[in-house]
Amino acid sequence: MGAHVRIDNRLVHGQVTVAWTRLLGVRRLVVCNDDVAADDLQRMLLPQAARGLPTDILTVADTLAAAPGTEAMIVVKHPEDAFRLVEGGLRPEVVNVGNVAPRPGTAYTMVTRSIAVTADEADAYRKLAAAGVPLVTQLMPRDKPAEFVPLLDRKGL
Repeated sequence: MGAHVRIDNRLVHGQVTVAWTRLLGVRRLVVCNDDVAADDLQRMLLPQAARGLPTDILTVADTLAAAPGTEAMIVVKHPEDAFRLVEGGLRPEVVNVGNVAPRPGTAYTMVTRSIAVTADEADAYRKLAAAGVPLVTQLMPRDKPAEFVPLLDRKGL
């Protein structure tokens, strides 16, 4: 069984720290993004938002070196982060596209009510799928997962 991976640009919040960690039985969060790992303020605040769940803030390279297993949930900020993990050898059972708010100053398409996708991000999502990684969107555990690539197709991305 591979690590649990979620793309969610909010990173650490209630849906992750309560609903998802309980469902998946994880004991640790790994926030994986090079920019966040270099930001001292986020390195201080994100573990506080994790409600006592041990939390590491790592670069993509450090996440790969740490080889988090099924006891960890990896939360990445962007689909490019997830693709770099897969390209580096991580084999998640599934990548869940959670909440992805629009990036300021970018041209984007709302694929669902909670997922904004730019053309570059659509390419990263497609690369993930082409690498053989099941890609779904499931905001909350009670929601039915939906295949993500057909949602991109419907929006012309």
